Amino acid sequence: MPDNFETIEKESIHTLKFPHIDVLTDKEAISRRKTDLERAQALGNLEHSKIKIYFEDNESKKVVETTVWALTDDIVVLKQGVGIPINRILKSI
Repeated sequence: MPDNFETIEKESIHTLKFPHIDVLTDKEAISRRKTDLERAQALGNLEHSKIKIYFEDNESKKVVETTVWALTDDIVVLKQGVGIPINRILKSI
């Protein structure tokens, strides 16, 4: 991903505001995002591996390096119950 992403700590995510509009429009990209997040959840639960999540809040593009603990239909759950709406995630690696 490009370098124009602000790196933040997961502890700051709860202060962000997220629009309801999906940042992705391409159906393949949306499907790939879901697959990548499912893989990240498996890595987080089995190996406690960290990944980078690139996302957008209502102000700018951000990236966080963290462990994914759970997925719901709408939210990626990180440690301490912090969540990022899936529809605001651009990519996870």
